[in-house]
Amino acid sequence: MTQVWRAEDRYRGGEADAGIDTRHAFSFSGHYDPDNVRFGLLVACNEERLARGAGFALHPHRDVEIVTWVAEGELEHRDSTGQTSLVRPGDVQRLSAGSGVRHTERNAGAGPLRFVQMWLVPGEFGTPPEYEVVHGIADNTPFALPRTDAVLHVRRLAAGARTAVPDAAWAYVHVVRGQAVLDGATLRTGDAARIADAHALEARAETDAELLMWEMHAEPVYG
Repeated sequence: MTQVWRAEDRYRGGEADAGIDTRHAFSFSGHYDPDNVRFGLLVACNEERLARGAGFALHPHRDVEIVTWVAEGELEHRDSTGQTSLVRPGDVQRLSAGSGVRHTERNAGAGPLRFVQMWLVPGEFGTPPEYEVVHGIADNTPFALPRTDAVLHVRRLAAGARTAVPDAAWAYVHVVRGQAVLDGATLRTGDAARIADAHALEARAETDAELLMWEMHAEPVYG
């Protein structure tokens, strides 16, 4: 079963006066929908737009896997473990909050910043925090999260090209840019498809497109 969520149906958030524009795909912060709290292990997929110099002040996280993909601009990350990095288009950033970490994020570039941030539930809780950045990840290189049963696939497609959707109990496809057709539905920038029991599906790019595809084989287990 494929369910399409359109970009315009995301919950609007952020702080306009501070140069922060956020679009939430799942229940988040003041937006609560009991029928839309997660899909598989994925509990957040936020599209963030930060004006030049704008950012999020130091704030805490615990027991969540945070994966960030920059679509445009330059993101600066600093955290309480001493990690500092610049994340650019083509880089994958992973912050495993574990037993607790505090971090800041801001637009460190000369122009606008747009990034997608995805939160997943880990397979074990209370572990030491971890951080890594994979710079310039190659197209179609699987990025497996060490602490949860999920794999991220990045696909950059020329118009007319096709790609398989991972066979998985839960597959999530987010269109970073461009337009693609999946299971009979046209997906545009910011749209996403949630697929239960994905099997033998493929996406076809109608324009040059960039897709993030999550392959998930478990649901959260607490306690």
